[in-house]
Amino acid sequence: MEEVRAFIGLDLHKETVSVAVAEAGRGGEVRHIGNFRNTPEEIAKLTRRLRRKFSTLEFVYEAGSCGYNVQRQLAELGLTCRICAPSMIPRRPGDRIKNDRRDAITLARLLRAGELTCIWIPDAMHEAIRDLVRARHAAGVDVRRARIRIQAFLLRNDLRFEGKAWSHRHKMWLCNRRFEQPAQQIAFQTYLNALEHEENRKSLLDAQIKEVLSNSPWGKLAAALQALKGVGPTVAATIIAEVGDFNRFSHPRQLVAYFGLAPGEHSSGGTHRPRGITKAGNATARSVLCEAAWNYRTTPKVGQWMKQHRPQVAQEIIDIAWKAQLRLHKTYKRLTSRGKRTVVATAAVARELLCFMWSIGQLVPLAR
Repeated sequence: MEEVRAFIGLDLHKETVSVAVAEAGRGGEVRHIGNFRNTPEEIAKLTRRLRRKFSTLEFVYEAGSCGYNVQRQLAELGLTCRICAPSMIPRRPGDRIKNDRRDAITLARLLRAGELTCIWIPDAMHEAIRDLVRARHAAGVDVRRARIRIQAFLLRNDLRFEGKAWSHRHKMWLCNRRFEQPAQQIAFQTYLNALEHEENRKSLLDAQIKEVLSNSPWGKLAAALQALKGVGPTVAATIIAEVGDFNRFSHPRQLVAYFGLAPGEHSSGGTHRPRGITKAGNATARSVLCEAAWNYRTTPKVGQWMKQHRPQVAQEIIDIAWKAQLRLHKTYKRLTSRGKRTVVATAAVARELLCFMWSIGQLVPLAR
């Protein structure tokens, strides 16, 4: 492989891209080239200009709202382009000046030094599934907000329902509420209509996720993950959307750190200070894992519902799922009996649940 002659830092924005070059070698010059329009034509023109001067190039830019389009364009041109995690970029505490020029120069210099933490870049199909899953979670947030509006409206008017909230009986009770003022009746009805719309959107996205996953390379993996207690189609799709291929992680500890469930620490000398979980990575995926882990507080069993709805998977996967039930329930009970808060115990269970998911991911190859 030919040695890289120049490292290119790109500070991407919607309309512009700031470019800096760090020549190879410890004493290589680092300079800012200029600002260019962020269009495929301008970027292609820029790469031709840089290739004439430096035969081998390596690009980098920060992960952000501009997505993977520039990386894929450069890859099609036969160039190496990396995307780094912004939260992991080394920064000097005393640096109080920030602009596009400095950001591009910093990226180029750190790429040459090998100090950047680069992210995994999904292909177009995996990115589409990730977008669909995130749309589903956005719909869930909208449903909760619509329900909160209705509950606040009822509270202001001193109306209370005795029974399970948001059951069929509760919804019929809501439809039968009458208000003296017509304006209030109209306002309440618009809240009910909005809730119905958001619930329909959420149900539609759930159905689409099942259909898309079943016809994708991750279909068998999604079915295998659902053998675990507390893991349904939405949870399985969320984990797959964030991980992609479990074989990217050589050890489950790496996967746990990727999801931000690893315990933190702030120690110095003889003083050891453990901290809570690091909370790195995607917060939605981590919360979904904790929701799944909450199911392991109950006695291990394979009930009627699970027996009927669990996909047909290999006996080896079923054995892992049962082993997970026994171990995770024991972990939850042990921690709570020692006085740990339920949220702390649930996070610990979620960490171990992720390790069982890793084990299943090693047994189910992706369909290429």
